Amino acid sequence: MTHHLRNISEIRSFYRTNEDPIYFVGPTPFNLLGLDRWVRNFNYLTYYDPWDGEHPRMITPSRRSDEPFTSSEQITNFLLTDDEMRMRLAARGGTPRVMAVFIDEETEEICRDLGYRLTLPPVALRKRLDSKLETTRLGNEAGAPSVPNILAAAGSYDELLRLAGDAGLGSDLVIQLPYGDSGKTTFFVASQEDWDKHVDHLAGAEAKIMKRIRNTAFAVEGCITRHGTIVGPFMIDLTGYDSMTPYKGGWCGNDVFPETMTQKQRAAATALVRKLGDRLALEGYTGFFEVDTLIDLDTDEVYLGELNPRISGASPITMVTAGAYADLPLYLFHLLEYMDVDYTIDTDEINERWTELAAIDQWSQLILKQPEDEVSQILAAPRTGTWAIQPGGRLEYRRPSRDWHGLQDESELFFMRVYGAGDYLFKGADLGIVMAKCRMQTDDPKSLTPRCEQIVAGVRAQYTTASLTAPPVEMPTLLSSKAL
Repeated sequence: MTHHLRNISEIRSFYRTNEDPIYFVGPTPFNLLGLDRWVRNFNYLTYYDPWDGEHPRMITPSRRSDEPFTSSEQITNFLLTDDEMRMRLAARGGTPRVMAVFIDEETEEICRDLGYRLTLPPVALRKRLDSKLETTRLGNEAGAPSVPNILAAAGSYDELLRLAGDAGLGSDLVIQLPYGDSGKTTFFVASQEDWDKHVDHLAGAEAKIMKRIRNTAFAVEGCITRHGTIVGPFMIDLTGYDSMTPYKGGWCGNDVFPETMTQKQRAAATALVRKLGDRLALEGYTGFFEVDTLIDLDTDEVYLGELNPRISGASPITMVTAGAYADLPLYLFHLLEYMDVDYTIDTDEINERWTELAAIDQWSQLILKQPEDEVSQILAAPRTGTWAIQPGGRLEYRRPSRDWHGLQDESELFFMRVYGAGDYLFKGADLGIVMAKCRMQTDDPKSLTPRCEQIVAGVRAQYTTASLTAPPVEMPTLLSSKAL
């Protein structure tokens, strides 16, 4: 280690004068867009270019892959091994530091062979911690419990009832298999009929069997450092809205606002996340993670939910909150753990400050997918940049923007296009992302706000498409999970 940074001010200065080439690699720059404002020599190596060559920090291949992708990990690996991309990185000099959302064992091997520095925990550890069962065990050990549950395998509905009854869980149950996102391996079982519907998935499978509660779910990101765990702002998920996603229970955005939680709830949830983070550290995990927390609406108890051991789709909001501006974007604490630097921070002080600043922020994001089960080709698509919301909900392009940091008020939004002219639209295809300074979801009952409905309709109205009789070559749905 060549430096010792003594406080936040010195850490800021360190990043502003950074000489190491750092690259975020992925399908789009969405997850860490705007980090280049904080870090010198930071660039985005992406498959899609939402700015059509006008963003100075974007590096995009001039050709598309000859083979269709079946996963976003494949896109990461293509970008790292493509001859053009390797030559362009070599021309920039230095030893690249690589960060990404989607990696696998091949990514690790590629980085070793090329001499790149992968700034992420090992894939094997991430995969183990991805298990909902493992997360539950570790949380229990740390004193951060999940919704009342047992970890067990039931071979029949009668056995399920017996196991749940012995544990005091009742008969209205939620069953989660170890792996899966966006609700794809979560099953609600309250009858023999429910069991029979999903018996092929559930019979004999080790699972997390939970009491079903009335709850509100919150997403929160944290960062495990050598000085302890830092907890970011709590966000409410938007899920299952059929104007934005074709998937029942599919994630399609987040809200953060002052009344997201009461002070008591926020303190309890922060304590749980810190306990989990400190326990993950004992497993060897370092850096960024996302976890869901649940508040029981009948008891006001706070529980841990699912863990995502990676950068998440909530990261863009985390980076523009008041806490980030007061200190650093949360991800920069992650990066410190992988840089050749020693540093000192007071995680208690940072967490207290971020909790206080949570009372002054309001941000939201929407993840817009193609909800219709039809195939078409995009003829024209909206520009990436800042748009104005006109009376009646019509959207009008206002100015080019590199990210959403410059939004003035709720009359503006930032739109980042994913699929553009020439690309195909199909069920689940990714249109783009909206960032705004207004709420998108009401409290109780949960529904989209009128402003949100106007925005969704306004964005979709900017697309011109042509129907196709034959489907295109299969392409991945890039933003299907909260990891993005």
